[in-house]
Amino acid sequence: MLIKHLKLYHSPASRSTRIKWMLHEVVGNAFEIEKIDLSGAVQYSAEFLLLNPNHCVPVLEITWDTGAVQHMLESAAMVAFLADAFPAAELAPPPGASPERADYLQMLHFGSTWMDMMLWQIRAHEHVLPAAERDPRTAARYRKKFSEEVEPQLIARLQRTPFVCGQHFTAADCIVGHTVFWARGYGLFRDEAFQRYVARLSQRPAFGAAFSDTRGFVLDASEQPLSAHFTG
Repeated sequence: MLIKHLKLYHSPASRSTRIKWMLHEVVGNAFEIEKIDLSGAVQYSAEFLLLNPNHCVPVLEITWDTGAVQHMLESAAMVAFLADAFPAAELAPPPGASPERADYLQMLHFGSTWMDMMLWQIRAHEHVLPAAERDPRTAARYRKKFSEEVEPQLIARLQRTPFVCGQHFTAADCIVGHTVFWARGYGLFRDEAFQRYVARLSQRPAFGAAFSDTRGFVLDASEQPLSAHFTG
């Protein structure tokens, strides 16, 4: 089967930016974008819940050459899928048993689960939940854990190689790179190793295209319609 059309449901600077970045890397501008107003709680509408019952972005809509339409809901799965679906972009070690493939998958999922979970807790308790529901201890706990446990692991990698999986940019950098930018917005990842890493990523045209709409991001959503619907 061949991919006929790709459509991304996207909100600026959210997790869907990872997928926007990957799409620019593998197909240039040959995909459709529909922006979703997360702070306005559009993701809780009946129409959107038919696309994604988890009420979030990204949603990647794939139209196959058979006419079948499929929706992917998990950003890490989308990144891995796109890297393998477009091998000419050389953004992933070939599927199969190899040390390179194992390390690549490990870092891709480390960024999308362990790192992402901590950053989301920080964001939720500092900028999304109503003030009465925030727990400063939760945000402080994950800030400490991030600084003391996550940052040293990545610093060690980036002191050895320019990208998280070695000498060459891979799709894992779309995940980890996005979380690094996210964390830096919260005052984390200030070591020189991350400054150099950010500078390298910023030179990629696909990166610039992916983050070109960042000004549309709403930092404090606690007074927005989202707050009344937010479940975590």
